[in-house]
Amino acid sequence: MVKLVKGIIEDIELTRAYNQQLIALARENPKIVDVEADVGNCIFGPEFQKVFPDRYINLGLCEQSLSSVSAGMSAVGLIPFCHTFAVFASRRMCDQNYISVAYAKNNVKIIASAPGISSGENGGTHHACEDIALVRPIPNIVIMDPADSTAMRWAVRKAAETFGVFYIRAERLKGYRVYEEDSEFELGKANVIRNGKDVTLIAEGSLILNNCLKAAEILEKKGISARVVDIFTIKPIDVDTIVRCARETGAIVTAENHSITGGLGSAVAEVLCDNNCVVPMKRIGIPNRFGEVAQPDELLEVMHMTEKDIAEAAETVIAEKKRNEK
Repeated sequence: MVKLVKGIIEDIELTRAYNQQLIALARENPKIVDVEADVGNCIFGPEFQKVFPDRYINLGLCEQSLSSVSAGMSAVGLIPFCHTFAVFASRRMCDQNYISVAYAKNNVKIIASAPGISSGENGGTHHACEDIALVRPIPNIVIMDPADSTAMRWAVRKAAETFGVFYIRAERLKGYRVYEEDSEFELGKANVIRNGKDVTLIAEGSLILNNCLKAAEILEKKGISARVVDIFTIKPIDVDTIVRCARETGAIVTAENHSITGGLGSAVAEVLCDNNCVVPMKRIGIPNRFGEVAQPDELLEVMHMTEKDIAEAAETVIAEKKRNEK
């Protein structure tokens, strides 16, 4: 079971937590290899290379080959963890991920760093606003977006021990710890990390989950009880928890470091529609626009993804819920 930390504890970058866990697993399993596309420095890859120089492969700037080569490694019994920025892991590698990896039922773990606006000053070309939307329709892929280092380490362990294709988002920003180190998660099972009865805030990833917790504090001062849910597994998604929260609180706000089209918000709306559970709902995320060069905190303001924006969305759906009750 998961255990929530007490108080505010600053965390390490999820990319560092990923690399630390991968090194630990590679010591136990000689089949694990680290495959890079010339951006290994961004996920502390050289640390893996120092320990396992023969199991660290840098293919250079050729992301399509990153996916295809990893598929070939899987076919001969290795367990490749292949990494590049989320924009390349999704947009540039899409066909190879579909055919060579998922369709062929290979055992490949795709690590997508700097998703959404977390790539900041790299600008619109490097903002992966639509990676979940591109990956989610592909069969045979698990999509995870861990909220802290504990969840990331568990995700890497789960991916290593489970045959199949995993797509794991890894933010390069420092956030705050949510879970105690000995927490145990369940694939496809969301975690309610704050109870509430008036509205449910559903989030993925470190950057936005922290904002949802801050939004819940803002709402509490106004006498509003907000439930906060961490959907760290976006596919398969936790249908039962989403439907239960919708029925118990009667209002939903989704918040994601991704476009509001095709990502978490779309997935939650699909769940509610398929289960005849119609409640007021608002989506917080990147609007239908390109990114720009700025610090992530500045981009949160520009894209209206701050805790204040989430709190305002919550008040809007609560007001709509009350109108419907009359």
